[in-house]
Amino acid sequence: MKPTKKNSGKLHVNNKHKEGYNFKDLCEVYPDLKPFVFINEYGTETLDFSNPKAVKAINTALLFKYYNITFWDFPDDNLCPPIPGRVDYIHYLADLLEASKICKDASIIDVGVGANCIYPLLGNSVYGWNFLGTDIDKKSIDRAEKIIKKNKLSNAIKLVQQKDASQIFKGILNENAKFSATICNPPFYKSQEDAMQANARKLEGLGKQSDEARNFSGKQQELWYKGGEKAFLHTFLYESSMFKTQCFWYTTLVSKKENAESMLPSLKKLGATEIKTIPMHQGNKVTRIVSWTFLTKEEQLNW
Repeated sequence: MKPTKKNSGKLHVNNKHKEGYNFKDLCEVYPDLKPFVFINEYGTETLDFSNPKAVKAINTALLFKYYNITFWDFPDDNLCPPIPGRVDYIHYLADLLEASKICKDASIIDVGVGANCIYPLLGNSVYGWNFLGTDIDKKSIDRAEKIIKKNKLSNAIKLVQQKDASQIFKGILNENAKFSATICNPPFYKSQEDAMQANARKLEGLGKQSDEARNFSGKQQELWYKGGEKAFLHTFLYESSMFKTQCFWYTTLVSKKENAESMLPSLKKLGATEIKTIPMHQGNKVTRIVSWTFLTKEEQLNW
């Protein structure tokens, strides 16, 4: 088998998946992937990315092969994250922390850790970071906890439930907290209908009919939020301003350019001392990381 070339876009220079997938190697570490691999009309090994079971299998194989993970399982109706895109966020966050000279021994809050626990797994594997993962869903916390224990990562990754679904940092942070950064993949949609319509467009782009395959996974708290991404983000940044010295860099993914732009004047009003927008390219998809700090230059130097 020859390695397949998949359009990975402009992934981070340190991303192990920027040259595509070697299915032979991946099938060796995770044999359950084999039934999904086939030769397409161009003579290239690939798999059906509209099949949710195939998507889960390829991402499990990537974790097993490259990130020292030996167990990764969660219900099929939970979100299955694409590893190349998720680890891209980790690499860009590492660049940000390195520039601030706080990359080593970093402590990260993952807002909305989810049942898959993907950011803590990747961040710990690649950079040795410690994590506190938060989520409003107790079942997701329990599933993520099982993954952590099975991989013997309980000393590096801690989880806590956010019991007030209207809050993000209240009840989690206190005046004595000290974290290097936050990481967050916010719910993008306003409603289930909005999410389903986006999924139908995605399937159409893959050459599938919306009823031909259900490449749609994710629970409500993972995918939609009242008011959509913009509403979530403004709650996020407002609450971050209530804990200005408890975290060096607040960061979050933002899917829509206009939502990122709307954050800037609000952050300035709230007292952010530095704001950065980091573009991320994955295939034809463009997203961005918005990061900000409330620390003065002196506070940053003394962190």
